[in-house]
Amino acid sequence: MITGAVAAEWRKLWSVRSTYRVLAVTVAFTGFTILLALQMAHVWDGLPAERRDEMRLRPLQEISTWVASLCLAVLGALSVTSEYRTGMIRASLTAVPRRRALLLAKAVVVGAVALAAGEAAAAGSFLGTRLAVGDRPFPDQHASLVHDLPGLLVEGTAVPVFALLGLSLGVLLRSTAGTLVSVVFLWHVLPLLAFHLPRPWSERVGSVMPGGLPAQMAGFGADNSIYGDLLSPGAATAVLLAYALVPLGLAALVLGGRDA
Repeated sequence: MITGAVAAEWRKLWSVRSTYRVLAVTVAFTGFTILLALQMAHVWDGLPAERRDEMRLRPLQEISTWVASLCLAVLGALSVTSEYRTGMIRASLTAVPRRRALLLAKAVVVGAVALAAGEAAAAGSFLGTRLAVGDRPFPDQHASLVHDLPGLLVEGTAVPVFALLGLSLGVLLRSTAGTLVSVVFLWHVLPLLAFHLPRPWSERVGSVMPGGLPAQMAGFGADNSIYGDLLSPGAATAVLLAYALVPLGLAALVLGGRDA
């Protein structure tokens, strides 16, 4: 049953225009980061040598996955809240009476699409910005592609986590607006609140924010003051998995015990 449910959810996801629009925005922002890199290269050429050491490219390379996290969270939310809005959830539950199997099928499809999109955004942004700046010796770009690319690909793992968060919150709230507000709070507002906490609490809370976990998983540490750098790669991986699995488990419990 689960294989058929996954196939049905796959067809359902690609049958709506919102999927293509969300992915188009992700692609557009990846292109936008490359344009920004071109602008940074132009600025670099006009700076005196002593000021060039202040310029860093890496924060720019992370914009694509940051935006992709929100885009795919929207996709995860719409994959279930649209069914509640239109009443199609009843047809889905008729076709797949085992509610947890239906949720698992949705999670597999949404997670797979989000992982592919996240890795594509991470690789596209990283390689595109490297190509845009050419042989200019930015201080944080001295390592080879072989050395840096695996770590940057870890950044893409935050994207499916946000997508599954969107899916789980969609099941729990059954409201597109409520789900998107909650996702934006976790994606952007909560890290900003953590940043404004007094030290050392800003670093402690920031280190467990979803956006800061992939860098710690890869051993990069925090590249800005919003996220902390307190977790080992193993601990960061466990926390990131918890962000995806705990809400999904709660959604499975709620979905199995209430009316559609």
